Amino acid sequence: MSSATSSAAGRPLSISAITVMLLLCFSWGFNQIAIKLALPDIPPLMMATIRSSGALLVVLLVARLRGVEIFTRDGTLKAGLFAGLLFGLEFVVIYRGLVWTSATRAVVFLYVAPFVVAFGSFRLLGERLGPAQWGGLALSFAGVVLAIGIPQAGVDGTVLLGDLLIVIGGILWAATTIVVKLTPLLRGPAEKTLAYQLATSIPILGISSLVFGERLTAVPGHVALISLAYQTFWVVGLTFLFWFMLVRTYSASKLSAFTFITPLFGVAAGYFVMHDPITPAFAGAAVLVIAGLVLVNRPSRAEIDPLLPVTKT
Repeated sequence: MSSATSSAAGRPLSISAITVMLLLCFSWGFNQIAIKLALPDIPPLMMATIRSSGALLVVLLVARLRGVEIFTRDGTLKAGLFAGLLFGLEFVVIYRGLVWTSATRAVVFLYVAPFVVAFGSFRLLGERLGPAQWGGLALSFAGVVLAIGIPQAGVDGTVLLGDLLIVIGGILWAATTIVVKLTPLLRGPAEKTLAYQLATSIPILGISSLVFGERLTAVPGHVALISLAYQTFWVVGLTFLFWFMLVRTYSASKLSAFTFITPLFGVAAGYFVMHDPITPAFAGAAVLVIAGLVLVNRPSRAEIDPLLPVTKT
């Protein structure tokens, strides 16, 4: 472990770092609600295409201002394109899934990603999982089974299809993380890794939008435009970069302990903003998933690497 890494690991979180982490978790949790708010006016894959395009410009501008080289050759091209392919497919299924399922359910099902990362890190990277991490995986799996398997009022085959697409999106999110951890992308700047994903996703999402025959039938309303701007410039363009900056300054394992709040924020926002119903069965499933996320992100004695995906949706 380098001296810089040791210093970051031992540094306690400042009040400002805690405040920023809470803001990031709220932003990520509210993202699915923002998508749902825009869907009545903007078709899903068209929205995702616009989001990636606008966010790419933000990331390139930030890289320019910070003096980060994006276009130099560093052996990351193939890995970057593959990560971008996974990233693009991830948002094809997530945005289509949100057409059929609620934002509240999407938040919970999307956060299968950290557990898939944990299991993938164990299988592919040889990272050791302690009893707490294995317990977290078991709890999360039980939560997903409970949410899907128990009949609930208003949940039909269409909603379950949407749920399945969100779960697939979470798996693709996790796969993107594993690719980054296995390739030279891990050593590259955050801006370049994110730029690869955004740039590659644009044609994937754009072609998918055309295949589904999406079109704007009217000028989007102000709620849809504000929601799209929130996703594009804040969530994708800036919060990911803020996360990387925090990780470089503080212990990632300490920061990751906050992220269990993200689905909690998402469920609460879905209930209060979208008025999504929360049945006792689904509430129990959400508790299991969140508890599992807490355990998965709890450092083991071996001090394994943080198990969170490197980008947030």
